Amino acid sequence: MTKGSNTALSALSENTGSVIVSLGWSSPAGDGDADVSVLLLGQDGKVRSDADFYFYNNPVAADGSVQLLDKTPTEDGNEDRIGFDLTAVPPEVDRMVVAASRYEGAHFGELDDLRVTLSDAVGETLLRFTVGDAGTVSAIIFGELYRRGDDWKFRAVGQGYDSGLAGLATDFGVDIDDDAETAVEAVDETAGAAAAEPADDKRPVAVPADAVPEPDPPAALDAVPAPRRPAEEAGARKPAARPRTAKKKAALPSTPPKSLAENDSWKPARLFPVSALKSDRDREMRATSVLLSVMTQVPRFGRRLTAAFGAPSGRMETFTEVSLPHGDTPRRPDGVIRIERAGKLWTALVETKTNGNPLRADQVQAYMDIAARRGYEAVITLSNDVALEGSPLVDVKIDRRRKHQVALWHLSWAEVAHQAQLLIRHEGVGNVARTWLLQELLHYVQHENSGCHGFQNMGSAWVPVRNGISDETLCQGDPRALEVVESWERLVRQVCLRLGGELGQKVLPAQRARRGTDPEARRAQLADRLCSEGRLQAELRVEQAPGLLSIGADLRTGRLRTSIEIPAPEQGYPLTWAKRLVRRLAEAPADLHVETLVEGQTGGPRGTLERLRPEPADMLPKGSVAITGFRLSLFKNMGSSRGNAESSFIRSVDDAVHRFYSTVMVHLDGPAPRRTAVRERARV
Repeated sequence: MTKGSNTALSALSENTGSVIVSLGWSSPAGDGDADVSVLLLGQDGKVRSDADFYFYNNPVAADGSVQLLDKTPTEDGNEDRIGFDLTAVPPEVDRMVVAASRYEGAHFGELDDLRVTLSDAVGETLLRFTVGDAGTVSAIIFGELYRRGDDWKFRAVGQGYDSGLAGLATDFGVDIDDDAETAVEAVDETAGAAAAEPADDKRPVAVPADAVPEPDPPAALDAVPAPRRPAEEAGARKPAARPRTAKKKAALPSTPPKSLAENDSWKPARLFPVSALKSDRDREMRATSVLLSVMTQVPRFGRRLTAAFGAPSGRMETFTEVSLPHGDTPRRPDGVIRIERAGKLWTALVETKTNGNPLRADQVQAYMDIAARRGYEAVITLSNDVALEGSPLVDVKIDRRRKHQVALWHLSWAEVAHQAQLLIRHEGVGNVARTWLLQELLHYVQHENSGCHGFQNMGSAWVPVRNGISDETLCQGDPRALEVVESWERLVRQVCLRLGGELGQKVLPAQRARRGTDPEARRAQLADRLCSEGRLQAELRVEQAPGLLSIGADLRTGRLRTSIEIPAPEQGYPLTWAKRLVRRLAEAPADLHVETLVEGQTGGPRGTLERLRPEPADMLPKGSVAITGFRLSLFKNMGSSRGNAESSFIRSVDDAVHRFYSTVMVHLDGPAPRRTAVRERARV
């Protein structure tokens, strides 16, 4: 699409009752980010109340019409996704504006490939709009969904605001106070009130049907709501570990009550027992039934899992062992999810695998054919494997001649555990009984007997590739190297899910733009590097961290390296920087390696924290050399086996990341405030 153009969604697809709008960008440095927001407007072009402003502190509409979903890794960075259930949008809402904003002096001109895409309920991309010439604006309206009779249309807007999110929100009637805290709290509180009370009736003001708004930005204000302040700037502001919504959090006891058991051999009774599981079939049936039943009893959890698949928000029922006709032999999918909204049904068939068993293409193909004939919307596969960008787990044929199209989605057991952890530990579900149900589910999927362990095997190519690197017989182009790279990428994505669930923060794989946009070409490049250098490398972006967490596995030496590069402060003296860093790392491991990064050189002074603690000045380079930052690294021996045993490679990577974050990164400051002017580098 071009700027200002519009199109009717019904002309592009028949599956537009719910849609996914994705905002994406790439950063040359690999660390650029922005916050997405949505405003629901009446016919007067204003919000009905502040509750119609959805952002990271108010991410979900009470009626399910809008839901800000988590970031999704793409081939060149990440995308922020927003789910819209168009059948649930109140009739008095005329337009829904989709925007994004940057903060701390950052602007969109620093990002590349600003784009918005819209996909229908089956995951088919319907349109794409690229925003050009962003310049120095700190907020942009990417596009808007608006009504025309009974139809919905999308308009490509691409309008920027120099006054940031505050100016944009004010123009559409959001009540922004001068104090950032007051504004954020106001939006949070009105979100709960709006869910219980209808909006006041307002007399509509007629506006042109296809007019693109050209608001006159007000005087510059502070970016309200403030995105994510560093801890030292928050002052007396009430901390909020996770975005608040109208849901009330049911707090777990800080310390579990003392057990009444006589000794450790007495095991507590569990809602979902695992002791009787004998075969893979038993595990599949039990795991499917456990998950689907909890999804219906904990609606927020069920909605969290299904929203990413284009499912509407509504009454959910789930079924297991359903028999469906298919030729001479009926098929029995492991489960069925059915959601009713406004008299319409959304249905998905579920195929489950546990214990590392692979999905069978013929099975999935049969379910896709059945779903297409019966008018179902999706087939969901659930297994320990992790899907990769541009690389489906199973190849199925989709008959484009069919009027009804079926979406194929994949869910990993690691993602199930991740979402349960977020709700239990950080967000809450507003009910003690539902919290207990989620705890029982989490205990079940993490038990070794359930078979729901997530990605747990590096594959048959792992040992030959490791041996080939050790004896220098592995040649570039060997397909086994590509298999190892794909397994490594799956492992990294699972590590992100586990760490993110523990922290209650977004943890995503970071992809730098210079590595290309084609995922298959990028993996081939990494496979060639593995053959020539014997290394696997990945970077994780942890929300609120001062830099990217890097993981490196050297298969020649059998060593794992976890590290982070933190930039030098904007002000002060180098010796002050060194002393402050050592004080921050007072509780970090003594074997932590600290390296000073200097301008124009590959490396500066380095040493272990144990040696540098009494003499921080040893971190400073000789002469008049500019310090650009510091690299902190921990090393450990990596596991060798391909499975998930204590001595395995998978377990060693997971442990290394957890240890580095919990002993090093937690002691570091958050990301430094951005400055628009080019700073003068301090010299020793």
